[in-house]
Amino acid sequence: MSDTNSDAGADGPLGGLFDGLSRRSSDLLLVFGALFAIYALFTIFVFGQGINSVVSTLRFLTFLILVYGMLALALNLHWGYTGLFNIGVAGFMAVGVYTMAMLSGDPAGSPPGLGLPVPIGIIGGMVAAALVGLVAALPALRLKADYLAIVTLGLSEIIRLTYNSEAFNQWIQGATSTITSRVGFLPDGGAGTGAGSGIQVPSPAGPVRTLFFEGGRAGNPTPLGDAVFAVTDPIGIQQNVVVEWAYVLVLAVVLLGFYWLLSRIGNSPFGRVLKSIREDELVASSLGKHVEIFKVKVFMLGCALMGLAGILWQGSFGFVSPNDFMPVVTFYIFVAVIIGGSGSNTGSIIGSILFVGLLFEGPRRALGALGNRVDFGRAPNSFGDAVAPILSGDITPFFAYAVANRSALVFVLLGTVLIIIIQTRPDGALGGRNEPAAAVDLSTRPEKQPTTATDGGENQ
Repeated sequence: MSDTNSDAGADGPLGGLFDGLSRRSSDLLLVFGALFAIYALFTIFVFGQGINSVVSTLRFLTFLILVYGMLALALNLHWGYTGLFNIGVAGFMAVGVYTMAMLSGDPAGSPPGLGLPVPIGIIGGMVAAALVGLVAALPALRLKADYLAIVTLGLSEIIRLTYNSEAFNQWIQGATSTITSRVGFLPDGGAGTGAGSGIQVPSPAGPVRTLFFEGGRAGNPTPLGDAVFAVTDPIGIQQNVVVEWAYVLVLAVVLLGFYWLLSRIGNSPFGRVLKSIREDELVASSLGKHVEIFKVKVFMLGCALMGLAGILWQGSFGFVSPNDFMPVVTFYIFVAVIIGGSGSNTGSIIGSILFVGLLFEGPRRALGALGNRVDFGRAPNSFGDAVAPILSGDITPFFAYAVANRSALVFVLLGTVLIIIIQTRPDGALGGRNEPAAAVDLSTRPEKQPTTATDGGENQ
């Protein structure tokens, strides 16, 4: 009897806990293993250029991985969890960044802002992105698959072109000026978008900078800055790189928050309904679930997260323009999700690591490092002129062309890799790991024990 109880306990709550911890440990190993492999590769690219160059390169690489990871997780909530084909991610990013800039921008700037604290601007940007998501969701979610994709792509372009419009800039500045004139604590003049000239954004990295420099200005370190710089200055790491790494650590915490939130949603009753909608919308509706309401809610939540990721990414540069939110940005995010495997939160992060490291930055850095070390001579004027000498055994012109046109060749590489992935591993690197609709692992259910029937036999 004791043996039976112990086996049951192993398969009970404790067994489930250990299985969960083991799965999470395996995911962490996958993520950190991929990250360290990319780190080693990029260290080779900048080897010999000094420690500051290595640290700065790894900082930029990690920054891109984290922001793409946030956006991939937000998109996974739409596509991987609920089956909503949203290819308007860049538009919702733009709404978040521009709203934050208008709320927290300098009232004396050009265009002016309302001068509200940055945290209020960030919250306002998320709310605005969610509301635009609501406006998009109400008519669009009656559509499915490709039709929803076309609508969201069109909406993203409408948003970008609207922010690029001088007429909209003047209208929104006049409308906000009317409002602020009636509110005592807001400055007169309203807030504009800057149209095609772009807009200044109060960087969310500013509060991090004040931890190291008094007033956020270099040259006057705080006690924390003195302590940190006393370690980094002697080994040749610039102070600005240290501050940028601190902001990267903040982004890492935010990414963990995204992951935790989506994991909680996935294991909640709300998340189980989302997964049932993904698997079969008709069945979910027949069980009494208001499918349209669930779609609207998850669409708004995902758009709010996209707005926040846009603020932390593009807003950290201190300036944005409509051209920063071209449809290709959405394409990149989709590539990251596809590589990792839709429906898997861990896959979204690993996909971001592989996309940034091997497809987006990797080829550029590799060809750049090759061009710095080897003199291939003058690059041919066309791709045909670069390929033709290969037939005679001369590959130098091709490498010279590749080094000179490495940014354009990234798109060729992306297309080739996508074709290979879709043909050989359509489920991504973590294929088949999409979150199940059930909150528990049904494959580990204990076998039903036979009971004794009244006639002395066994009931099954």
